[in-house]
Amino acid sequence: MPGARSRRRIEANYWPGFVDALSSLLLVIIFMLSLFMLTQFFLGQEIQGRDTALARLNSQIAELTDLLQLERANSDDLSSQIATLTATLSSAQADNASLSSQLAGVGAGLGDKDATIAGLQDDLLSAQELSDEANAQVALLNQQLAALRTQIGALEAALEASEARDTESRTQIADLGRRLNLALAQRVQDLTRYRSDFFGRLRQILEGRADVRVVGDRFVFQSEVLFDPGQADISPEGTPDLDALAAAILQLETEIPPDINWVLRIDGHTDIRPISNERFPSNWELSAARAISVARYLVTKGVSPNRLVAAGFGEFTPLDPAENDDAYRRNRRIEFKLTEG
Repeated sequence: MPGARSRRRIEANYWPGFVDALSSLLLVIIFMLSLFMLTQFFLGQEIQGRDTALARLNSQIAELTDLLQLERANSDDLSSQIATLTATLSSAQADNASLSSQLAGVGAGLGDKDATIAGLQDDLLSAQELSDEANAQVALLNQQLAALRTQIGALEAALEASEARDTESRTQIADLGRRLNLALAQRVQDLTRYRSDFFGRLRQILEGRADVRVVGDRFVFQSEVLFDPGQADISPEGTPDLDALAAAILQLETEIPPDINWVLRIDGHTDIRPISNERFPSNWELSAARAISVARYLVTKGVSPNRLVAAGFGEFTPLDPAENDDAYRRNRRIEFKLTEG
């Protein structure tokens, strides 16, 4: 018997193992690409938020620019009014000088010209009042012009400050994008390394188990290893495997730095056949209950609850779409996946 067993080992076909290894490598590459796309998506969201703030700043700058142009137009109107009033004042002063000259030309002793002199004096007083009113309006317009120039200066200062903030925001956005890319790349690299160590450790612990295998970036336990048919209570036969898994997770918790946010996702899956069980109305409830049972058991072994996520997928994500007993057995499974929190 030992000789026959040795011959069977020598005659073993290594091609399926090679194909499984290539499949695993392909799935790991696909996962890394998916993770990179997800990272780029969140980075795009962050940059889009910065672009929104930048657009709001540009809108404010445009409003300030319009207001500045309006104030400059008002300043031009006031300058035009001042010029008009200045011309009026000059005309009034000329009339005043003319009346004064006429008054001076009227000689004393011409009694018959008293009425003319009185009229000229009234005209002179009217011209002086007009001149005083024009001077008051000019002074008021000068004050308004000074205030307007002050407002224009403040608007120009605000515009320059907005442009400076705009430039600073663009620089910060570019720097933030660069740092975010570096941080995400480093986090992905670190988590990938710890995931590889974790899977390598589990492979050593569970070596030789045909009902426990690696599918892509996940460890897959057949449901029969942990549960009786149609039940969500962990069977005694499955506790040693979960104990080994808990030990590996506890060691992983001590190795991964605290700044890396990670979780072990526990996914429950069933086959497509409807369940006839009063306790579970559908396969969805059964798969979720099984994932929760595994998470609770790991917590009893010291695993931190905040590092565990339980999810039920029912029959909706099968590994094998065929409808036969072998496909049903493969699809009834519990998957463990180390991922970002």
